[in-house]
Amino acid sequence: MENVTTLTPLKQPIVFELEGFHVPLGQESLLFFLALLNYMVVLLGNGVVVGVIIFDKALHRPMFVMVGNLAVCDLLGGTAVLIRLMIYFLTGQKRIFYVSAIAQAFSVHTYVAAVQTILAAMAYDRYLAVCEPLRYNAVMTSARLVFSCVLAWLVALLCIGVLFALNVGTPLCGTTIKHVYCSNRSILRLACGPTPINNIYGLCMTWSLSTGTFLIIGFSYIRILHACIKQGRSDNSIRTKAFQTCAPHLIVYLLFEIASLIIVMSYRFSSVSQNIKKFLSIMLMIAPPTINPVIYGLVTKELRRSIIKQFTIRVTQKQSQRVNPFR
Repeated sequence: MENVTTLTPLKQPIVFELEGFHVPLGQESLLFFLALLNYMVVLLGNGVVVGVIIFDKALHRPMFVMVGNLAVCDLLGGTAVLIRLMIYFLTGQKRIFYVSAIAQAFSVHTYVAAVQTILAAMAYDRYLAVCEPLRYNAVMTSARLVFSCVLAWLVALLCIGVLFALNVGTPLCGTTIKHVYCSNRSILRLACGPTPINNIYGLCMTWSLSTGTFLIIGFSYIRILHACIKQGRSDNSIRTKAFQTCAPHLIVYLLFEIASLIIVMSYRFSSVSQNIKKFLSIMLMIAPPTINPVIYGLVTKELRRSIIKQFTIRVTQKQSQRVNPFR
């Protein structure tokens, strides 16, 4: 007679336990400090970009409004992972409640999806600016700009919303999440049985979103390159404008794709340690939000000048208040 193992579904309140990193004894404080420093850089860099774009009316243009949306998205991704990571390093707390786990997983997936849709919207905007300069203001109106930004977020939220809606009612029989953060896949691995519908939708959604945004960005840059070659022969300013407006966007997109590729490749090699695989997996939520503000601040002249201008104004105002405290 065969032994039959019966899995008993868990009942709420469910408390998961994250596997986390294997941290050598005594290194917790150092890792907490590094995570805290990283989070401060993410907050400061993206916060400055968003703040400058809001307060400087000269930057209330499509390109910079979309950069502001990307900075907000980066804040979402960095916050979703780094806060939980800091708690783990500081207190050693691996337990996470079901609602918190779903919230973190939803935030992580929304970040990954929204980055792609926002970058696609930015690519279309750059295509219009370089290839259709005379029609640009007529096409990219304020209403169409708002529509583009809302659509980018809406597509991401809708895709991820459906993904998690399919998980509602799925019975779970395990509590150990073999990762350093919660994701849809890591939670579904704890299901009592197979989840084919969730898996098929997840694969189709990921492929469709990645392929769709890639095609939009690819089409935009092929047209931009064609315009630069065709018009740049008689006017070098076309190439200069294309480089100044498109280089930051292209670098950010390539950075995101390279980070994604590194994650996929790391799981193809069994010799790579689990700690390294886990570290590489969080790089997608840490590296772009840290580096993106630097890229836009250094390469985009108008944004860099505005940051310096706003900083100078604030410093001057504080010095004036110190000299005239009763003013």
